Amino acid sequence: MLHLAPLARFGDRVATGLADVTGDPAALESTGFWAVAADYEGRLTCARFRDVRQEPVPAPAPGGWRGPAAGDWTSSLDRAAYTEGVRRIREHIATGEVYQVNLCRVLSAPVTPDADVDALTAVLARGNPAPYAGTIRLPGHGVEIATASPELFLRRDGRTVESGPIKGTARTEAELLEKDYAENVMIVDLVRNDIGRVCATGSVTVPDLCAVEKHPGLVHLVSTVRGELREGAGWPELLDAAFPAGSITGAPKSSALRIIDALETAPRGPYCGGIGWVDADRGVGELAVGIRTFWIDRATEGAAVLRFGAGAGITWGSDPEGEWRETELKASRLLAVASDTYEDSGEGPRR
Repeated sequence: MLHLAPLARFGDRVATGLADVTGDPAALESTGFWAVAADYEGRLTCARFRDVRQEPVPAPAPGGWRGPAAGDWTSSLDRAAYTEGVRRIREHIATGEVYQVNLCRVLSAPVTPDADVDALTAVLARGNPAPYAGTIRLPGHGVEIATASPELFLRRDGRTVESGPIKGTARTEAELLEKDYAENVMIVDLVRNDIGRVCATGSVTVPDLCAVEKHPGLVHLVSTVRGELREGAGWPELLDAAFPAGSITGAPKSSALRIIDALETAPRGPYCGGIGWVDADRGVGELAVGIRTFWIDRATEGAAVLRFGAGAGITWGSDPEGEWRETELKASRLLAVASDTYEDSGEGPRR
């Protein structure tokens, strides 16, 4: 096992001096600064740190991150399996069982045993900056995550809560389809329902619907859902109501979860979970949806595997090959950055 000090990094804030680790979300209502990692499958890790300071992400150090070879990535679902999954989801939609399902695949590649997600963070900050970028390094607890997430899962400031679901992805705004807008509206309705379970009646609003956001190499449709927590509701109730995020499950959520479980062949882990921080002393916090996320798996003694997830929202209007291409679009830049085949000049992958 590589011995690295526990650390969390969110933007220009870095936390060190691990004080406590728990899986109880009630801890987020106590005191201190917490790093939070929730796997899609439900495992929650909350780590309280003693020391929090402002510190920009360092520039990549020569030899600091040695990523996998570009040709070493393998996928839990190959092209044939993924497109068949899209067809099966459309059959479920045709029978009225579900309206939308997010179908994902996990890509994996071996890395050296001394691989460090904080070194990967420096590379990502240069090659794919993201509004909810973050790192949580807790090797002794099986959590080594570097995310370049563009999506807000939950933000809390006192009693005000907000979610920013992303649905609809294309290379340019002109390439967004009617299906992309329909996806977004369906998920906004689901998120309104989720947040409404723990918010005061009548307080849930949608300040922004289907706004176009530009990110490295692509554009997204992003909406904002906001509400006021009812009396007695806190992080445990909020997570219980909203997790996992609607944008990476589907609608209705219960049906989508069942179909995902039947079609996907690898656990999502931190991908599609929740990653972020909570300052319990100030009553504020921000969790990203764990998309555009890498994590190191050390399940095999003496070996390390880097994993990354990519998916797409499937509706009746989905074209199987088009959905496969969307997962390729979402993954291509990030995998190139992690494998050090991406040119900073904006020309794209070197090979």
